[in-house]
Amino acid sequence: MTTPLLELKDVAVRFGTQEVLRGVSLAIEPGQTVAFIGESGCGKTCLLKLIVGLLKPTEGDVLFEGKSLRAMGERDLTAMRLRVGFLFQGAALFDSLTVFDNVAFGLKAKGGLAAAAIRERVTERLREVGLPEGVEAKMPGELSGGMKKRVGLARALALDPAVMLYDEPTTGLDPVMTDVINGLILQTRAKRPVTSVIVTHEMRTVRDVADRVVMFHPLARLEPDEPQVVFDGSPAALAAAPDPRVRQFVEGRAVRTE
Repeated sequence: MTTPLLELKDVAVRFGTQEVLRGVSLAIEPGQTVAFIGESGCGKTCLLKLIVGLLKPTEGDVLFEGKSLRAMGERDLTAMRLRVGFLFQGAALFDSLTVFDNVAFGLKAKGGLAAAAIRERVTERLREVGLPEGVEAKMPGELSGGMKKRVGLARALALDPAVMLYDEPTTGLDPVMTDVINGLILQTRAKRPVTSVIVTHEMRTVRDVADRVVMFHPLARLEPDEPQVVFDGSPAALAAAPDPRVRQFVEGRAVRTE
């Protein structure tokens, strides 16, 4: 029996009196592509922060390859984070750095590579995400939204991560560029053994990219003994799920009151 790459054990997160996550337990196997879905405010982005140790659970534990993040010192946490690529919702590029320096940032911080090797790696990753020659010298302000997403993905992939975390990777993009980004996520999985976790509201991304879907529900609309995970299964099973909360989200219907 293989050890899950990522595991959450009875995790809860509270900010003061506001409870965001409660009793969440799930395991993600190596090589899986998992989509976290659910309404805004149900804790999906919190889960990404928990996975990389940027947020500590109020209760429970998070494990990476069977090792508790709580028990890790800063050196071990840093080593773990260097194995995780993170594509932020707005790409989160450094505005004062060129495209080249953005993509090279993690490589330079990690150390151990000569300048020529860094340049080769940056050029290779930019090519992988479909950006043209000459883009290295541009500043983020000169790029379209879709190009910024590609640069952000190239930066994340530069460190050859074991895990890729995507926070709303297609938000604000037109349907064509959404399809491009989805294709790049699939291409990344095909080219290297990577485990992917995607937070998204885009059902097209769920259908095209994920092999597993986990749906969370806002705690404010749950009874104290109700589980927060209201669906965990394949995209095909999601399409046929009978739970009205799942149906409402998947079909994009608002609850109407008289």
